[in-house]
Amino acid sequence: MSQKKIGVYGGSFDPVHIAHLILAECCRESLQLDEVRFVPANISPLKQSGKPLDSKHRVEMLRLAIGGNDRFVLDTRELDRAGVSYTIDTVQSMAQEFPDAELILLMGADSLVDIAKWKSTEQLLSLVSIGAIARGGVGEPPWEALRPFVSEARWNLIQRKVTAPILEVSSSNLRHRIRNGLSVRYQVPAAVEAYIKQHQLYSD
Repeated sequence: MSQKKIGVYGGSFDPVHIAHLILAECCRESLQLDEVRFVPANISPLKQSGKPLDSKHRVEMLRLAIGGNDRFVLDTRELDRAGVSYTIDTVQSMAQEFPDAELILLMGADSLVDIAKWKSTEQLLSLVSIGAIARGGVGEPPWEALRPFVSEARWNLIQRKVTAPILEVSSSNLRHRIRNGLSVRYQVPAAVEAYIKQHQLYSD
């Protein structure tokens, strides 16, 4: 029986949008993942300046967005833990829950550049592989950023490149559009759009 492969996809998801879903599906297919776990952050360590929307709304929008895909899983452990959401804590918790699985941390290739700023980078990279999403297939992800924290053998072992389409959709732009009364139709799932309207989110 082959080892279970779990993609760990973290973010604020404020709100979740179609690019999140398309990139997650690209990773699932490319890396042959058994599941992708969407892990909404309570407080992102590198984005502490702005407070995200109340977690109950972000969770419900995620639930609506990924419903119907049995390979996508909503994982609220960072919200349940409260405080600042450090990836190392999340990964250690998952490693205990799924001791026989390979954990693959999914991120944009550009996020690799900041890996040295993460908490306990060396320990983190001993527990996960890195699924780096190269949008539009432009060049290689900056794998060199990982080298100071792992052995040469492990450095080669943990690299997983995913080529995905360039999608110019961002949560910050969607919040801006909603505040200004502009449409977000087709940029978020229809159920998420309806939820945002129903609860008058982001419109203040």
